[in-house]
Amino acid sequence: MSTLSGKTLFISGASRGIGEAIALRAAADGANVAIAAKTDRKHPKLPGTIHSVAEAIEQAGGRALALKLDIRDEAAVADAMKTTAETFGGIDIVVNNASAIYLAPTPEVPMKRFDLMFGVNVRGTFVCTQAALPWLEKSDHPHILNLSPPLNMDPKWFAPHVAYTMAKYGMSLCVLGHAEEFRDRGIAVNALWPKTVIATAALKMLGGMVDPKNCRTPEIMADAAHAILSAPPSNRTGQFLIDEDVLREAGVTDFERYAVEPGQPLAPDLFLD
Repeated sequence: MSTLSGKTLFISGASRGIGEAIALRAAADGANVAIAAKTDRKHPKLPGTIHSVAEAIEQAGGRALALKLDIRDEAAVADAMKTTAETFGGIDIVVNNASAIYLAPTPEVPMKRFDLMFGVNVRGTFVCTQAALPWLEKSDHPHILNLSPPLNMDPKWFAPHVAYTMAKYGMSLCVLGHAEEFRDRGIAVNALWPKTVIATAALKMLGGMVDPKNCRTPEIMADAAHAILSAPPSNRTGQFLIDEDVLREAGVTDFERYAVEPGQPLAPDLFLD
């Protein structure tokens, strides 16, 4: 299978950035997409809402369902999964994209931020996966994709931001465990992470730590996710994949088209040696 036509995706945090890009790439195939995010009204600092993305999905050729959702709320997530399945006739793919970030050393991390990162990254990923299982088990094309990094245990990736690293690795641990837990059920569970920093709204929230001109656009992650999710679930599970590697494997050779400013040096992303 090389298309997501007719498949139903539930994507958390899809009101902007990488989540939106993955949604639009799937929509171009004629997929059904549930956009699950908290932003249903224009944010003063961030672009996009669940409704603007839903409109873009419809224009791209897909079917959309806008769901205002806090993925930390298990009852609300269960309702959202049920609504998605009832609207589109099932759920085939869950993309755990929603994530909170706060890059700071231990003394500078407010516990409110700590709790948010663990609530969204770890709890939210687990809750969405758990709630989707009844429908994934009925699908003939079940995939779970977490946007999380390889489990690199070098202390240098912990020391500058222990809280964020632990929270992000929690998503990766879900991949490690769920891939094996669901192997006999035929559900593929993989992780995807960018080789370089991606220019998203989250980048602006980091106070200029990385210049956007040294980044790639979210479309590289969308194309890599599409390559993973359009393949049979039996192809791979339990793998920690890097966007550029996935696309090279798929035959892509031109990566300049993903650069914010072609020719500029690219900033490597966290957790990659």
